[in-house]
Amino acid sequence: MLSYLAFSLTLAAVYCLLALGLTVIWGYTGMVNLGIVGFFAVGAYASAIVTTQLGWPILAGWILGALAAGAAGVVMTYATRGLRGDYLAIVTLGFAETVRLVALNENWLTKGAEGISGIPGPMKAELGPWFNTAYLLVAWLIAALAAWLLARIAASPYGRVLRAIRDDDVVALVAGKNVPRYKVAAFAIGTALAGLAGALYAHFTSYIAPDLVAPLLTIYVFLAATAGGNARPMGAVVGALLVMALLEGTRMLAEFTSALSAVQAAALRDFIIAAALVAILQVRSQGILPERIRPAGADSHRPNH
Repeated sequence: MLSYLAFSLTLAAVYCLLALGLTVIWGYTGMVNLGIVGFFAVGAYASAIVTTQLGWPILAGWILGALAAGAAGVVMTYATRGLRGDYLAIVTLGFAETVRLVALNENWLTKGAEGISGIPGPMKAELGPWFNTAYLLVAWLIAALAAWLLARIAASPYGRVLRAIRDDDVVALVAGKNVPRYKVAAFAIGTALAGLAGALYAHFTSYIAPDLVAPLLTIYVFLAATAGGNARPMGAVVGALLVMALLEGTRMLAEFTSALSAVQAAALRDFIIAAALVAILQVRSQGILPERIRPAGADSHRPNH
């Protein structure tokens, strides 16, 4: 039971990092990225390839996974700099599908549909049955550090510029801000977090395949960011834990749905998850932890000392 909980909570940390990536791109800057799972896969494959085929240390693989996904995010931003809204969302969705097709067909690099197995985990042999618990602590430490850094960014002048771009990028441009540069930086940070999440996932499960690029994962991450509050890092943490609790909690319904086929039971599970999240958003339309907007001129009312 302990190993199962550790496994589930580690996946929640991976979801949290993905949701934090959306917090920067979508919550702070207002850009919709439906291809977040593609950057997740880039990070996973980059780390898996260099550690299994080139013998790199795992930590170096994690760093490379984040850098590779961040670089892909920069290229994507420059390629789509004239797009916004639905058009940008469609292009990012196409990017994720492109990554899946490359992973499926480039056997020399990704081993195709067979996938990459035997991906090393840090001290896996030494830790034995405690590996899941140890990895859980490492994954959440990384997620907590990422959330803290994003909170610091949000409170800085840089974060205020990102929110200004989200609210009206034309006004930000007129105010003298280099809007394209800020968007590139935000996209790079967000996709690097997604790549790091992919690298952590690869070394935790020891196996990745092209079906890693599943649209359902994008939906879960967006649900986590939305339910928790997409403009606050703690919202990503709460949302990831909530989504994982719903995903794993509904598995326990199996004993009550024995009369249903496997397909019907899976559909019922997805319906319950969707209904629960819709109910949450009906009560808290801006998420469980909505953005705290500071009143204009708040600084001017502070007493002078």
